[in-house]
Amino acid sequence: MVRRTKAEAQATRTAILDAAEHLFQQRGVSRTSLQDIAGAAGVTRGAVYWHFQDKSDLFNAMMERVQLPLEEADARLEACEGHAPMERLRELLIATLARVAGDEQVHRVFEIATQKVEYVDDMSGVQQRHRQAVQTHLDTIGRCLERAGIDHRMAIGLHALVVGLIHSWMLDPSAFDLAAVGRRAIDAQLAGLTRTVS
Repeated sequence: MVRRTKAEAQATRTAILDAAEHLFQQRGVSRTSLQDIAGAAGVTRGAVYWHFQDKSDLFNAMMERVQLPLEEADARLEACEGHAPMERLRELLIATLARVAGDEQVHRVFEIATQKVEYVDDMSGVQQRHRQAVQTHLDTIGRCLERAGIDHRMAIGLHALVVGLIHSWMLDPSAFDLAAVGRRAIDAQLAGLTRTVS
């Protein structure tokens, strides 16, 4: 038996994830089998199972590879301690929208996660991961708001605004400029929140 190098194993894993991304976007998650992914990646089904336990594990790895903007922002939002927490929050929310609009892979994975997956059977673990990510994001925004003297429960409105903008834009990216419209909407929302503590 030929032993594979770490670089070869990583290249195989990357090929599998790339194939999964494209097939999930084209067909949806439930209509894509691991055999389909193996074929598109040019590997055996055994190679897929060597890297991933099941479709749910593969899906989660695909998500982690690009770190969805809302999840990635959480770690950076923690840095809003100290001065200007609202300005830091604003920058990060706007950066999230700009990344979704400007990074093709992030856009593709976000589309899969929000429009191409059914949380049934072997994908129920993915739903739990999604719930946890949303709660973490809400908690982090809430802490940032509290540092600015604003009720942490207002985080749900900001989260809903960002997610709603992304969902609407993904239905028809030519309908509006996500970054520009998003910036104005975020500024208006934050201005309203700031006025409540003035």
